[in-house]
Amino acid sequence: MVRYYCPYCNPKYQFQKKSSKGNFICGLCGEDLVKKPFIRLNQIIALVAASSLLLPLIYTFIFLIKNQLNPPNKNYQANSRLMIVIKDKLFKLN
Repeated sequence: MVRYYCPYCNPKYQFQKKSSKGNFICGLCGEDLVKKPFIRLNQIIALVAASSLLLPLIYTFIFLIKNQLNPPNKNYQANSRLMIVIKDKLFKLN
């Protein structure tokens, strides 16, 4: 990966030379080359924007799969009411 680039020339046709001072210069126009940063600010902003859109979607799919593998428990409150009604009927018979 080229760490230096010429801001004036086409990136396809650039080649680097070293000057007598030890600086990198463009082989086409002779300008000093500019060092590329490893991570640029617009890359960070794009990553944050993409993750803010994709993370809720991924989160939803994870819980959808989790509920398919382990279905939620039954509503025990409704079952306890049914048991009370059955218990009352049994005690009325005795």
